[in-house]
Amino acid sequence: MTDWVKKALTRRKVKHGTRGNLVEQANEKLVYAVKFGIAMTLCLSSLEVASMMFMGKWNAEVFAAITGLIGTVSGVLIGQRV
Repeated sequence: MTDWVKKALTRRKVKHGTRGNLVEQANEKLVYAVKFGIAMTLCLSSLEVASMMFMGKWNAEVFAAITGLIGTVSGVLIGQRV
């Protein structure tokens, strides 16, 4: 599994039965939502850099959006590792 987002959000359980197989479950909607959040964080970060380069000032609204997305994505990643 080379997709690190999917690997981080996958729950591993040993299914009790005759062989005790390892079952891996990943919620695909959650994986896509986290990937979207990471992509939007990168886009908003580049927008903030462009704002500083071309306008010469800090944009607080874009920074607030970046902070919110980072908090959401890290909360999902930490919360799913249970």
